[in-house]
Amino acid sequence: MTIQSETSTVETATGKAKTMVLNMGPQHPSTHGVLRILLELDGENVVKAIPDMGYLHTGIEKSCEDKTYSQAITLTDRIDYLNPLGNNLAYCLAVEKLLGIEVPKRAQYIRVLMVELQRISSHLVWLGTHAIDLGAMSVFLYCFREREEILKIFEFVTGQRMMTSYIRIGGLALEPPTGYLQRVEKFVKMMPGRIDEYEELLTGNRIWIGRTKGVGYISATDAIALSMTGPTLRAAGVAYDNRKVFPYSSYEEFDFDVPTRTDSDCFARYMVRVAEMRESLKIIRQAMKKIPPQGPVRTEAPGIVPPEREKMKTEMEALIYHFKIFTEGFSPPPGEAFAAVESPRGELGVFVASDGSPKPLRVHFRAPSFINLQALPTLIEGKLIADVIACIGTIDIVLGEVDR
Repeated sequence: MTIQSETSTVETATGKAKTMVLNMGPQHPSTHGVLRILLELDGENVVKAIPDMGYLHTGIEKSCEDKTYSQAITLTDRIDYLNPLGNNLAYCLAVEKLLGIEVPKRAQYIRVLMVELQRISSHLVWLGTHAIDLGAMSVFLYCFREREEILKIFEFVTGQRMMTSYIRIGGLALEPPTGYLQRVEKFVKMMPGRIDEYEELLTGNRIWIGRTKGVGYISATDAIALSMTGPTLRAAGVAYDNRKVFPYSSYEEFDFDVPTRTDSDCFARYMVRVAEMRESLKIIRQAMKKIPPQGPVRTEAPGIVPPEREKMKTEMEALIYHFKIFTEGFSPPPGEAFAAVESPRGELGVFVASDGSPKPLRVHFRAPSFINLQALPTLIEGKLIADVIACIGTIDIVLGEVDR
């Protein structure tokens, strides 16, 4: 057995130096999933960082090619598992574009209502977990208390708390139950005060400021060069939001602001997401007023969109369509379509290619978590190990979306 002397050196990125190479993850709780980061350290300073992903690879994109267009919706729920409704929406918009069908206005407004509730839910998970990473235990408990109320609304409307598959090609899976808007109203009234509570605990907190201000800086130029989107880009001063730039599902009818900051550090990203929760509440209030009490929640497209259950039970033609849709699927014309939405993490794009068969030829997701993760070395090189935790948290990655 040979013992390495203390004076020996290793060949590293900085040449021959006394640096240590350390694995952070893939089991580390603060990497928010099974992310491995190879850190080269000089004492507690990060000299080089290499993110290593693929530990959660599910093969979802490939699996979509073995499902009919409608069956693939259940897989989209599981990509970014904190934004299932947003994933459903992006995929359905791409397939609807491929088919050339229009969704009824009532369904569009309900879609907006649901995905904005989902955005708040996602940001609550982010804020709670990020706070506990940096030592703020109470905020974690409070955030999950409010998220639970949103999950109760999802369960009431869709029958599921998380993987709802509620947004379907051509509209929605179900007519929302009576009284759902009253539940949303109760949440919308309660939530602003709760966001104030989070800010009282964190925004002026000396420890929180010390751990986040000036940490994880990235310039707007670098952020754009790395194709970053979402709150991480907006915290650098770039007001890019798909809901404003390329409106979908009637977002052009809604009045809301795109929060930005210019500091582009962990604190700025925190402030942007807190402001986004307030903007989502504003959108939800508008959607509640816009949703008509009656009207279709699915477009009339025989052979593509399942008929209403009452029709299916009373009309032979509707029963045949229902049977064929769920056994054989439908065949869009050959072609390609791309649709993008603003997920809680940034621009989520879906590319769908059809060869005229009932199953997609290709489905690809432009996952914001995967692309934003490129910036991690820029954020943490030259910083301390403790700052690595803060930077991973403020990028807000979901490993299901990174690996797919």
